[in-house]
Amino acid sequence: MIEVKKIIAGETSKIRLEVLRKGIDLPYKFKEDLKDDTFHLGVFYKEKLVTIATFIKNKLKDLDGEQYQLRGMATLPEVRGKGFGKVIIEEAVKILKEKNVDFLWCNARKEVTSFYEKLNFVKLGEEFMVEKVGPHFKMYTKI
Repeated sequence: MIEVKKIIAGETSKIRLEVLRKGIDLPYKFKEDLKDDTFHLGVFYKEKLVTIATFIKNKLKDLDGEQYQLRGMATLPEVRGKGFGKVIIEEAVKILKEKNVDFLWCNARKEVTSFYEKLNFVKLGEEFMVEKVGPHFKMYTKI
């Protein structure tokens, strides 16, 4: 019923556009999407792709060690609240452990920081604004 698997960059586009960029004139493709060390995960529910996330090897200067950045995580509105975001993060953590990564971090929209806190992410620094999107916090978790 629920399956998490690696997907290709192109499979993220539709959900990124619909959920993260709806009515916002910002790119939905990331320059790192096709890098060899980037990976994308998708949650399939009833055989339909419903949640996506991209994991990019990227350093945050405030953390020491190997790091990956979570970008573009989104769940279709009609299936939110079913735990798919948690499932995708848990799968990513398994993969990142195998890669000997120390930290996973993200720029979290203010309204979803409690979601990340439930997954042991902590805020790093002050709130900041992303133009056209709104307030964010840098958040990270130790792998």
